[in-house]
Amino acid sequence: MALERVGRQVVLLTQIVGHILGGGVDRGVTLTQMVNLGFNSIPIVLIVAGFAGMVFALHTTREFARFGATALAGQVLGIAMVRELSPVLTGIVMAARGGSAIAAEVGAMQVTEQVDAMRALAVDPVEYLVVPRFVSCTLMTPLLTIFANVLGLLGGCFVAACQVGVSGRAFLESVNYFLSVGDLVAGILKALIFGGIVALIGCSRGFMTEGGAAGVGESTTGSVVSAIITIFAVNYFLSTVIFHDSVVAW
Repeated sequence: MALERVGRQVVLLTQIVGHILGGGVDRGVTLTQMVNLGFNSIPIVLIVAGFAGMVFALHTTREFARFGATALAGQVLGIAMVRELSPVLTGIVMAARGGSAIAAEVGAMQVTEQVDAMRALAVDPVEYLVVPRFVSCTLMTPLLTIFANVLGLLGGCFVAACQVGVSGRAFLESVNYFLSVGDLVAGILKALIFGGIVALIGCSRGFMTEGGAAGVGESTTGSVVSAIITIFAVNYFLSTVIFHDSVVAW
């Protein structure tokens, strides 16, 4: 069953790429999905990233203060947020909110035979349903990750200054000194891939839905779980490849 799902997802991804390269992207539907999946997720992403940065800074700055190395706190939080925490947490939020919505919507259309009706009317369900959601999710996840980077670092700076006594200016200067453009690009690239994973799994699960309302619920739950597991697994391999030189240097 798992291999069958993977096979269907590969076939679906091939169809999506074919439609995109062929110019088969409905801009109106895509913009609507960008608002539904991306813009409406901004508050959740900001809250999650803000508190993640705050709690990370709370622990790291206290430990660094014990050894008189508080100037490094900004460096550690900056690298952790930009390289790992922001793209992964944003991907999880998108899987929980956007991926579940995609699976539920497509799954409901599948069990009510609306997808079959599209085919009968010579409308390609992949082009009409999947491509706009894939494009919007893939584009909005990196944008949300940028917001997560900003708020996570600001949250960490606030905690370091107010609760540990680290100068906010020194904290931000440490972040600016040690972070590179390559780190930002790598995090955005990860988010781009995570967004595609969320949309692909959500749409694939939706098309595989059977059994009425109960099946829709199972597809929704399965899409979220599968997307989150896949994000963590893919993140490891991406980090291994992208940051290989950094790991060797350390």
